[in-house]
Amino acid sequence: MNLPNKLTVFRIILIPVFIVIMVIPYTWGTVTWFGTSIAVTKIIGAIIFAVASLTDLADGKIARAKHLVTNFGKFADPLADKMLVMSAFIILVSLDKVPAWVAAIIVCRELAVTGLRLLIVENNGQVMAAAMPGKIKTTSQMIAIILLILNNVLFAALGIPMADIMLYICLFFTIYSGIDYFVQNRDVFSDGFK
Repeated sequence: MNLPNKLTVFRIILIPVFIVIMVIPYTWGTVTWFGTSIAVTKIIGAIIFAVASLTDLADGKIARAKHLVTNFGKFADPLADKMLVMSAFIILVSLDKVPAWVAAIIVCRELAVTGLRLLIVENNGQVMAAAMPGKIKTTSQMIAIILLILNNVLFAALGIPMADIMLYICLFFTIYSGIDYFVQNRDVFSDGFK
């Protein structure tokens, strides 16, 4: 197994660790940063999420630069990203930090695009690589999630709801990139309209 694929597997392993840390009923105390109080468990959860997110950035860059792109990587990398992001949004709904309807749209889009990827593989054997709108979606989701976990640290003292702003930016790109993937790959459904 090459390094990019190991990073992807590592990200998948971090997901249950992230979930346990985020839902554990004990806080291990709180820390105040820039006037914002944050439970230590949430700081640890944000660090785990950030490390997992950085592996998402690193595995693709390494795979392309070293010509280590594999079908496993093209399949598992976006799947690991979706599992991480969907887990985080479901947890944030349970913490009353994200409206359930926003998380539902994000989860539905992620599942729909995963289904589309599977159809494309079945029809032509190629794994659909992420396009730029999808990459923007992923980046904005990861920034929003970290800010939401950390109670909008840095921005709360300034009165700027940056966590919420990033949440709705990521919602926009989630919808836009989902539509873009389906429009770009509409020929997959051509047999259904005969």
